[in-house]
Amino acid sequence: MSADNHPHIGMWVTADGYIRHELLPGGRYDEARGKRKSAYQGRYIMTGNHIDYVDDTGFTADGDFIEDILYHAGMVLRREV
Repeated sequence: MSADNHPHIGMWVTADGYIRHELLPGGRYDEARGKRKSAYQGRYIMTGNHIDYVDDTGFTADGDFIEDILYHAGMVLRREV
């Protein structure tokens, strides 16, 4: 499934709202931290419920979606509704 129509596209947020991770159509993401908008930006690739990230500086990370929760880099993010 392409990043343009993947069901996990949208905003994912930590319980305290400090991390706001937006998965955009077209395979890009934008992550805000606290009051710092666009703290990290880059691209992602989805493979089933697994996501691999490469930010624009070359840093890599990954995560998994389990029962509509994103587990990423030690963080737990839930879909913003």
